Amino acid sequence: MRFAYSFKLAIYEFEKKTPRISDSAFVHEAASVIGDVVVGEQCFVGAGAVLRGDYGGIRVGNRSSVQDNCVLHARSEEVCTVGNDVQVGHGSVLHNCEIGDFAVVGLGSRICDYAVVGVWAIVGEGAVVTSKTIVPDGKVFVGTPAKALRDVTEEDKKVWSFYKQKYAELCQRYKNGLKKIC
Repeated sequence: MRFAYSFKLAIYEFEKKTPRISDSAFVHEAASVIGDVVVGEQCFVGAGAVLRGDYGGIRVGNRSSVQDNCVLHARSEEVCTVGNDVQVGHGSVLHNCEIGDFAVVGLGSRICDYAVVGVWAIVGEGAVVTSKTIVPDGKVFVGTPAKALRDVTEEDKKVWSFYKQKYAELCQRYKNGLKKIC
């Protein structure tokens, strides 16, 4: 992995731990990526996002989006994991948790220590998934604290697959079309 950007990014080595970012990923220059962080292929990391791998590690799988103003962090010697094809909506906080493949974390959600969001699970906007909560595969959880609302439908999967693909495409569009003008 190398950096293929024409502008300066806020990517920091911390205590000899250097972020590893796929060449095909896009990390906005106003995002901060610190220490033990891995960002997979065709990922989108938006402006203001903070992936802070100082105490523990951060792992973001392929084709996932960590949108503007999200914060990802882990406890000492532990890992916060985001699977493949995941959307983490604007302003969400993920702390020392595990997000399964194809999951959706709605805008402004909070996923707390040791929580697990399953494969194709959806966490609604503003929800708080409290510590050690398990959101089962294919369930929609909403509220504070988050509780099961319903099963994920085929229509949900179709709609979210469309937007996930758009964010994977956005990586390339940003890499080719984003031009700083001042």
